[in-house]
Amino acid sequence: MASSGKMIKVRQIGSPQRRHHIQRETLVGLGLNKIGRTRDLPDTAMTRGMIERVKHLVSVVEGK
Repeated sequence: MASSGKMIKVRQIGSPQRRHHIQRETLVGLGLNKIGRTRDLPDTAMTRGMIERVKHLVSVVEGK
């Protein structure tokens, strides 16, 4: 599935401490590992699935 070039901005708002290791690994996979970090990521199904897994630790701002 090809991306249409859309990007989404993801910001970490919660700590991965005392969370299951899969949630910590998902944050690292998204390029986040400290509260307040922000990343621009491609809006794909895989990225959305990773965000859904840690939705309580991140906030999403729709990109350009």
